[in-house]
Amino acid sequence: MSTLTEKAAVASGYRAGRTLPLRVELVRQLKRRRTLVMGAILAVLPFVLLIAFAVGGQPGRENGQVTLLDTATASGANFAAVNLFVSAGFLLVIPVALFCGDTVASEAGWSSLRYLLAAPVPRARLLSSKLVVALGLSLAAMILLPLVALAVGTAAYGWGPLQIPTGGSLDTTAAAQRLTIVVAYIFLSQLVTAGLAFWLSTKTDAPLGAVGGAVGLTIVGNVLDAVTALGHWRDFLPAHWQFAWADAVQPHLEWSGMIQGTAVSITYALVLFALAFRGFARKDIVS
Repeated sequence: MSTLTEKAAVASGYRAGRTLPLRVELVRQLKRRRTLVMGAILAVLPFVLLIAFAVGGQPGRENGQVTLLDTATASGANFAAVNLFVSAGFLLVIPVALFCGDTVASEAGWSSLRYLLAAPVPRARLLSSKLVVALGLSLAAMILLPLVALAVGTAAYGWGPLQIPTGGSLDTTAAAQRLTIVVAYIFLSQLVTAGLAFWLSTKTDAPLGAVGGAVGLTIVGNVLDAVTALGHWRDFLPAHWQFAWADAVQPHLEWSGMIQGTAVSITYALVLFALAFRGFARKDIVS
């Protein structure tokens, strides 16, 4: 394997940086059935919630308190925010784990990984191309959901300001900016799941094992965050900050929680990505 790579490295016209271009990997992943299915599920969710509100009636207050869910039918912006609220905790974890966990493991499962490396595609180049595309698809999934929800909500409830549960509202321009911040933060907070899935993908030949492992460990993190006896130790759990984006749908934008959550998530993600690259560089590829 190494001999072939060394010979190809000095071959005329060979450029390591030109192997496995991002556009080629992107087209390959976009044609995958799981990509289309995942996109369809996210696009259908707003319609499911719309039907639920139509059948169940207007959201009501509990104990006299107004929550974000209670404002779902106030405008298209509110409907989009509610879709993010109900999906951020689990549903949006799935595409991240799927796209990042199905990267290397799927190639190994198809026994095509060794042929890619013999092409020759440098190992670091292979991982970086797949990681960039996987993160790009994950971000696209998180953008798709609020965009569809905004269109569906506007058609059903009209275009208007974002009504804030605690009182007041944000005009349409401010609402668009705040929702953009929310999507960006949710993406950054999911980098831990992406790192877990990607690292596991370099360790196994079973894509479902990498995807399931990442989702399972994310759920474990949520469970641990619910254990109040851990006290301040929960501040080191990425799950503790997953809903810090709620500070973006307040009259005055508060950054502190999102900054802490982003720092924790990126730190874990960088460590996991580094482990993936380091382990894969030394791995004996037989599939």
